[in-house]
Amino acid sequence: MTAHRALVRRTALSVAAGAAALVLAACGSDSSSDSGSGGHDMGSMESDSGPTATAPVKAGDHNDADVDFSKEMIQHHRQAVDMAELAADRASSQEVKDLAAKVKGAQDPEIKTMSGWLTSWGEGVPEEMSGAMDHDMSSAMPGMMSGTDMDKLEKASGAEFDTMFLTMMVEHHEGAVEMAETEKADGEYGPATKLADDVVTAQTAEIKQMNKMLAKG
Repeated sequence: MTAHRALVRRTALSVAAGAAALVLAACGSDSSSDSGSGGHDMGSMESDSGPTATAPVKAGDHNDADVDFSKEMIQHHRQAVDMAELAADRASSQEVKDLAAKVKGAQDPEIKTMSGWLTSWGEGVPEEMSGAMDHDMSSAMPGMMSGTDMDKLEKASGAEFDTMFLTMMVEHHEGAVEMAETEKADGEYGPATKLADDVVTAQTAEIKQMNKMLAKG
């Protein structure tokens, strides 16, 4: 019986201690929730309603650099596409024709992408203009050919065309890389800075390729 009483006494003490711990925990919770300056509830309010340092940039956030980049690169790409289409008809080298097709295939979709951005931002998409007016109005952009340059290219053929096309396109690509580097440094819109990075990567590689082609004569 003595052992039985000891076991009952130990059990009762254990239950009492557990109950006391529960009471203390409840009091602590009540005091923190009643406090006007802190506690779990205030933390929940801050996390639910206030901005955080790690909040992602909204997809629509953009700045003037993004707008300028899109408008100017659309015009820049259009001229590259014009040059590539001339190469499809007038180049004598299959290697030049293949490169021109690659340029057109990459830049046509990028024109559409940037036009979509401008529309979503409430900005006007540059109008397509034909002839020397288009090229001369855009000649302030790095690497852009003048109307006279484009006329010369259009009149050339065979090996002369190939050399002229590659020389002009190297300069054109170098201008695009310069514009893209500016966007990477100053732009805010994630997809635009990503496209700029892609332009730098792709066109730097093509510049190296075209310089090798020119070196072969």
